Amino acid sequence: MPMAAVAATGTDMAVGVLDQLPDELETGPLDEGSEIYSADGVLMATFYAQNRVPVELDEMSQSMKDAIVSIEDARFYEHNGIDFKGIARAVASNASGSNTQGASTLTMQYVNNVLISRDVASGKAGSDLTLSGTKDLGDKLREAKLAVAVEKEYSKDEILEGYLNIVLFSGQTYGVEAAARSFFGISAAELTPAQSAMLAGMVQSPSHYNPFTNPEGTQARRDTVLAAMLKNGKISQAEYDEAVATGLDLNPQTVVSGCTGAETAQYFCSYVEQTVLQSEAFGADVKERARLLARGGLTIRTTLDSRLQSQAQKQIEAQVPVGDPSGAGSAIVSVEPGTGKILAMAQNTEYTPEPGSGKTQLNFNVDAGMGGTPYGFQPGSTMKPFTTAAWLAAGHKLGDTIDATRTSYPAGFDWKASCLGANAEFDAWKFKNASEGYEKKMTVAEGLTQSVNTATVAQAAQLDLCDIRDTATRMGVHRAVDGEPLEVTSPSFVLGGQEVSPLTMASAYAAFAAGGEYCTPTAITEVTDRSGNDYDVAGGECTRAISADVAAAVTEPLQKLVEGSPGSIHPIGVPAAAKTGTTDMSEQTWTVGYTTGISTASWVGNWNSYSSLNDQSINGVTRSYVDGSALAGAQWTEYMSSVAKLYGAESFPSVPESLR
Repeated sequence: MPMAAVAATGTDMAVGVLDQLPDELETGPLDEGSEIYSADGVLMATFYAQNRVPVELDEMSQSMKDAIVSIEDARFYEHNGIDFKGIARAVASNASGSNTQGASTLTMQYVNNVLISRDVASGKAGSDLTLSGTKDLGDKLREAKLAVAVEKEYSKDEILEGYLNIVLFSGQTYGVEAAARSFFGISAAELTPAQSAMLAGMVQSPSHYNPFTNPEGTQARRDTVLAAMLKNGKISQAEYDEAVATGLDLNPQTVVSGCTGAETAQYFCSYVEQTVLQSEAFGADVKERARLLARGGLTIRTTLDSRLQSQAQKQIEAQVPVGDPSGAGSAIVSVEPGTGKILAMAQNTEYTPEPGSGKTQLNFNVDAGMGGTPYGFQPGSTMKPFTTAAWLAAGHKLGDTIDATRTSYPAGFDWKASCLGANAEFDAWKFKNASEGYEKKMTVAEGLTQSVNTATVAQAAQLDLCDIRDTATRMGVHRAVDGEPLEVTSPSFVLGGQEVSPLTMASAYAAFAAGGEYCTPTAITEVTDRSGNDYDVAGGECTRAISADVAAAVTEPLQKLVEGSPGSIHPIGVPAAAKTGTTDMSEQTWTVGYTTGISTASWVGNWNSYSSLNDQSINGVTRSYVDGSALAGAQWTEYMSSVAKLYGAESFPSVPESLR
């Protein structure tokens, strides 16, 4: 039964029915998207279920206000929420069959939009929503009574402001500000009469009056609105003539929700999203947290430095461009020693669910549980400094001479592993050095600088493997697949035989740079909602992992590595230390290094197959042997050369004589 028929049955009957219905509208906050910003204020991404940017009435052009009132409810400023004259007019028009007219006032439409928005926010399915064309008598009566209640509580301007912020214009575009930006690339305050008329005309049927799919119909509807504005004295004849003579003149500005639409640092954006979805601070479960992110109007400020991010992406693509035919992946991630703040996170792929070369949503820099590859990557010799750190903590020195001649250990060798129990057994193990001629006696420092496998294993053979593992664990090293500490059932872990993520390695090396203090990596500094409420976001928690003296001692041979300029690595203009890593067949290659202000992991390898980089054309160059000092080393060197001075780059502390 239409609303007009209710009026025809008599005012007394209508009032009697209305008296039995609720008389208060619970408006609640509008759905509003969340925004992610870099540390230096760059908007990175927007998450929304409804693309909406609420603004006040004085931030909307007068022509927009006039257009919507003229076409939807010309008597808006005269009625009290229910327009009985409008109802009578609609009855007469509909009865004659000349034109179908609705009887809902702007206030009633506002009420209906609020009810729908509230139901959507509560998770009600689309089939359960009360939309136009599906309303029964009770729905229309409820709207009418609530409209009267709204008119008593709010001014006309407040109702108009609410309506223009809540109404659907197209697809996921709600509210006049988002619509103005989406269709014309301007703010609502800048809308001309012609632009305002187009938007006002769309609300009657957003799917039909779509300027992209139905430009002719949309323009005709716009001209109808302009005629209504002229009739109601909101524009002059000259303004009308000028407006109808123009085309739609669209300037579409698409705002894609989520990290696929991020302007920069798409994979860092993904890491931030995962951080929110996995934190109880943002809701009881993942569904509730996702709803908050899409509808709660959060402002998320992060640790990312857009200057570093830009340079990281530049250097990555200089070595292994996006979509390179080799299929090789590359990544850079930087953290700040002493805080754990993630400063940059980049890789050589496009963040998208679409298949194709150079396209993936897997984040090379992070663990599997945070959106990374299923297992991570073997770090090779970048694991060696943790054995040396355990060596020094056990009372040994850098200058100690070790026998690095041995390249095999038999089954039953007496490896010490106190955490495995007395009956632990180990298989036979054979390995080799990357280059011949290093199977000899040398100092611990020489073995680390020259990355001699036999030297590192010789140290491990004199230590407790569990102490080495525990040293690495205190410095944040864990398996990428499950976040658990490295396994010690095989001593090969000291040479990087278990997969980790680049973020893990950058954070661990940051502990060397910070005098032995390890800080968990953190991406978010502050989260507030639209009401100014703060959310409790955990910063990087810092703990003592190794002594400052041990950190200084490990740094010295790593600094000599940079000074020795192996491969593509060379000094970067400030004190720096680094270690390279290469798996047996060059499937994964690394350079991880630091200054006192930035710790960076650079990785180049195969991420979707375990195949060698050797003899592969990468960025047009084929190399017979690719080690960590080649592509990964070039990335690290050029990137750190460009950004190191932006953060503190002081001299490293001296090594105490007791550790020399």
